[in-house]
Amino acid sequence: MKQATLQLETLTCPSCLQKIEKAVTRLDGVDSDSLKVLFNSSKVKFDFNEEVIQIEAVEKAIDQLGYEVLKSRVK
Repeated sequence: MKQATLQLETLTCPSCLQKIEKAVTRLDGVDSDSLKVLFNSSKVKFDFNEEVIQIEAVEKAIDQLGYEVLKSRVK
């Protein structure tokens, strides 16, 4: 498992957080128990299995919701 932190554009409302949470949780390979969407810092943190999903797919899913991913870090 890898850990990812995505820096998003500023989140403006709690419903933004819920939309992102719901979309990322549905993706195969993302550990939904580890998912944290941090409203105040506009970050998304989660663990994922890179044999099942690539970080670019998660970025794309968030982007399709209308939220820009400014930066991502994987360890």
